[in-house]
Amino acid sequence: MNVLTRYIVREILKGSFISMILLLTLFNLFTFSDELGDIGEGGYDLPQVFYYLALTSPTVFYELMPASALIGSLFILGAMANNHELVAMRAAGLSVFNIIRTVLLAGTVLVIISILVGELVAPDTAKKAQMLKAMFDGEKVILNNMYGLWLREDKRFINVRQIQDNGNLIDISIYDIDDQQHLYQSTHAERAVFLGNQQWRLEDIKQSFISTEQMRAVNQTEQYLKSSIAPDLLKLSVVNPNNLSLIDLSKYVDFLKDNHQKSQQFELAFWGRVVNPLVTFIMLLVSAPFVIGIKRGISAGGRMLIGVVIGMGFNVIDNIVGHLGLVYDLNPPLVAFMPSIIVLTLAIYAIKRVQ
Repeated sequence: MNVLTRYIVREILKGSFISMILLLTLFNLFTFSDELGDIGEGGYDLPQVFYYLALTSPTVFYELMPASALIGSLFILGAMANNHELVAMRAAGLSVFNIIRTVLLAGTVLVIISILVGELVAPDTAKKAQMLKAMFDGEKVILNNMYGLWLREDKRFINVRQIQDNGNLIDISIYDIDDQQHLYQSTHAERAVFLGNQQWRLEDIKQSFISTEQMRAVNQTEQYLKSSIAPDLLKLSVVNPNNLSLIDLSKYVDFLKDNHQKSQQFELAFWGRVVNPLVTFIMLLVSAPFVIGIKRGISAGGRMLIGVVIGMGFNVIDNIVGHLGLVYDLNPPLVAFMPSIIVLTLAIYAIKRVQ
């Protein structure tokens, strides 16, 4: 790696992380403003708000990386163009292709950092943020992940593996504990039907009674359970794709398919994770023709505005295409890759025009 390559990579990384700090601060300010309305509810106070912001920041970091790379590269390359550094580099024998290749090398570092945060940090912190909100909002939902929906109702823990469209539950496990936090009863039901008025009918039941002296098992055809947990709450408490890593998303998609449930939303989230590194590279490619092809002298504010417009425009189009794919049951990989491929084609065409 020569001196010019190291210089460009270092400056692109510096500009991208400064952009990330600014964008992350802006998004957290908006989130902070929203959370202020919940202060005082169930003991949810200012320290918990800051803790919630800290827990959600890795997910926001991962999602903002493409936009940060775009704005950072526009700012840095624009400054180099205004200072005639790009002209000097090209005069020294560095072609437009070599400059773009160096920018993409910086993008490789950004993508590696993004993947590490998005796959190793963000899923766990997002789960903790969800649990924090549930605890202080007084909700009964404890955790919802690829292993089913976990709920707590007083001293009873309930695990639901499947929720059907009609509100019926499949594969339910219920664990009852005593005042000393000891498990004294375990119930498993193949199916639960909501009867209204806080009543559930459990079907095909295997029940175990546990004590220090003995363990007794009982099988029953059906049993009635009184619970304030209603189907509406369960339907609202869906698994959040942000709480799952790429591997967990793949496993959860297989789990849904094996149980004949709709998996398109999670397939789209899976392919969105796959395409995210490509989006970062595309945003860096998009910045090149705007810097090299635009007249020198354009202010940093102007270049930042270009970056924000392109980044926000891409996000809006990507979300629209994603929702259309869900509504019309389109192929998830096609829906995830199509906006990126279109923008990549336009970026390559613009770079060829500049060359």
